[in-house]
Amino acid sequence: MTSHPSFTRTNFTRRAALAAGAAGIVLAMSACAGGATGASGTAAGQGSAADPIKKLSIIVPANPGGGWDQTGRAMQQDLQSNKLVTSAQVSNIGGGGGTNGLAKLATEKDANTLMVMGYVMVGAVETNAAKTRLEDTTPIARLTEEPLVLVVPASSKYQSVQDLVDDIKANGKGVAITGGSAGGADHILAGQILKSQGVEPDKLNYIGYSGGGESIAALLGNKVQAGISGVGEYAEQVKAGKVRALAVSGTSEAPALPGVKPLKDQGVDVVLTNWRGVVAPGSIDDAQKAKLTEVVTKLHDTEAWKATLAKNNWDDAFLAGDEFKTFLTEDITKVKTTLTEIGLVK
Repeated sequence: MTSHPSFTRTNFTRRAALAAGAAGIVLAMSACAGGATGASGTAAGQGSAADPIKKLSIIVPANPGGGWDQTGRAMQQDLQSNKLVTSAQVSNIGGGGGTNGLAKLATEKDANTLMVMGYVMVGAVETNAAKTRLEDTTPIARLTEEPLVLVVPASSKYQSVQDLVDDIKANGKGVAITGGSAGGADHILAGQILKSQGVEPDKLNYIGYSGGGESIAALLGNKVQAGISGVGEYAEQVKAGKVRALAVSGTSEAPALPGVKPLKDQGVDVVLTNWRGVVAPGSIDDAQKAKLTEVVTKLHDTEAWKATLAKNNWDDAFLAGDEFKTFLTEDITKVKTTLTEIGLVK
């Protein structure tokens, strides 16, 4: 497997570096001249790294309806309602576990761009052997995490996780489990459950979708035998009695699904939480990175965002800047190991 540097700034061209230096000289000269270029310190009509972000683009690398889409649109609403940006525009680019959106980010020229991503994308980059990798982006912040939930259609014969596992042992690929895109958190959890129970990885029949709405439709249509997704995506369907929850993947019960026991309390020694965050184009400079990090940090500190977390049953997992970069580097290594162990990456 080809190794990749951990978020170095080598993607800056010499020309960009010289341009940044020249900009600094211009700003210094204008300051000495008593601000002749205006209050912003730049020529008329030109923005600078110090200017507030007016228009922010948010790439959601998935179809509407899933956790990334919910995150991107919640950010859009709360950023605008708190006047942290003048406008925020969300665009959906589905497919490939987010790697299609990642490829688009790599070509993005607008520095004021964020892409929603997370644990799912870390795995999808490996399973899809994506040319564009997360190491090619600029990490901005981790925002949330949540446990996953394993559900079955309301009419299912399975009354426990063990019932589902036993059926897979007996019938292999005749039992289908749905969830998000291949290689993501849902897929990894399915593989880990079977591995912990001594089931060979090749018996897993996993059907991935790039949007949460599609997996719900497959479950409600009894086209699959089980589904895995974030608690926030399936909780309402569970409460409405349309699907039944067999287990959650955290260390304890999820507040949104009281009474649903963790896997580890049911003889399945697996704990997994799905985190989400935002990254920016790898081509931006340090000043632009600082602006984006400041905006996302201010968003995190608002009462509106706290309410969004509670509404969606998301846990606050905020990490910004270099702390997030370090976390992401370590998580990439861990996911590579896990994917290899459960047979998703050779």
